[in-house]
Amino acid sequence: MARVSILFAVLLALCVPRPAEAAEAAYEQDLLRLAEVLGSLHYLRNLCGEKGEAWRGQMEKLLEVENPDPQRRTRFIARFNRGYRSFEAVYRSCTASAVESIRRYMKEGETLTRDVAARYGN
Repeated sequence: MARVSILFAVLLALCVPRPAEAAEAAYEQDLLRLAEVLGSLHYLRNLCGEKGEAWRGQMEKLLEVENPDPQRRTRFIARFNRGYRSFEAVYRSCTASAVESIRRYMKEGETLTRDVAARYGN
């Protein structure tokens, strides 16, 4: 009888959805990619002459709007840092390739922002 109760408890635990593991929003991967793009642009634009915190500021706005829980916030920041560090490891000066990367990332960021807003915005 005790085995049946334990088995039942385990099966019940497996069947009940846990709030901490809520389904990921449909746009989550797009926002994470946007965070990475912002990190890349933060590094590259400053490398190529734009001085300031504009792209970090955009990341802060994204975090403010999303108001993520601490775990999700950590994922966003990690992706921003990954974008930044991936170019920091390769580029030490502004080159034609860096400028082309800026152009491509600007286009990708615009597309991500427009698509997420169009699909999931109010």
